[in-house]
Amino acid sequence: MADGLFEFPCAYPLKVMGLAEPGFADAVAAIVLRHVPGFDIGTMSMRPSRNRHYLSVSCEFEAQSRTQLDSLYRELVAHPAVKVVL
Repeated sequence: MADGLFEFPCAYPLKVMGLAEPGFADAVAAIVLRHVPGFDIGTMSMRPSRNRHYLSVSCEFEAQSRTQLDSLYRELVAHPAVKVVL
């Protein structure tokens, strides 16, 4: 089904940047898992910023709908350690 720029289901890349604090990547993984059942957290990649104050967490999954993506984004941006969601 087409919805704007995407035709669902589709492979969807997600990047979440936030404070490099203990548990940040785990929190991102837990949020993604709530919205993408069966997501393989082993496919996530992480990259610290040059000064190591921030951490970028990237993952790709099969998005099923615009509603799914909207609810995932809302929960991610509501997390206090998250600074940017792309």
